[in-house]
Amino acid sequence: MRVLLVEDDAPVAAGVEAGLALSGFVVDTVTTLDTAKGALATINYDAVILDRRLPDGDGLTLLKHWRHASVATPVLMLTARDAVASRVEGLQGGADDYLVKPFDLDELTARLQSLLRRTAGQVDHAIRHGSLALDPVTRSVTLDGEPVVLLRRELMLLEALIRARGRILSADQLKDCLYGIDDEIESNALNVHIYQLRRKLGRNVIETVRGLGYRLGKYNSDATS
Repeated sequence: MRVLLVEDDAPVAAGVEAGLALSGFVVDTVTTLDTAKGALATINYDAVILDRRLPDGDGLTLLKHWRHASVATPVLMLTARDAVASRVEGLQGGADDYLVKPFDLDELTARLQSLLRRTAGQVDHAIRHGSLALDPVTRSVTLDGEPVVLLRRELMLLEALIRARGRILSADQLKDCLYGIDDEIESNALNVHIYQLRRKLGRNVIETVRGLGYRLGKYNSDATS
């Protein structure tokens, strides 16, 4: 899951990036309203964490602009203001949730995961494909009820494919789910992750659609390559 963090306080941003990375999120951080506009116009983010107080203005102004333009990306707003009126203003302006600084990273992560579940219409934590289940909260995967150990980006790739619900995702879309703007990507990195998932979960778990990309295939418990 890829998140845009709009926060100009460097220590706060570094803490959020580190905390969310442990939960399998890819985080791109920008520090101004202007760069946030460009980022959201360029990349399809799963959610935005938006600070209200930014060097070039109020984050709520940007949020209202997005909602007026029918941008439906979920937004979790951060603020140092703890007045009820301020929180109400943010929610009425289009925020999906609100968190007051200083905040606990575990709470931020939990709120973000809850927000994404609500957006996807999920009731419980786990997302499933046949007998394959992935819990985004515990970062665990089971196959036929048995645990499967996946590396961080293997798990992120699997989550992106399950959430796509059978849609074809291009190689570039999948890389966007796995890597941030500043990450260096080896030319064969995606192929390696796909190979490892097929080896661990079954050769047919990921279907290659020639010329278009990849999608989840029919479930197959045969985990041989």
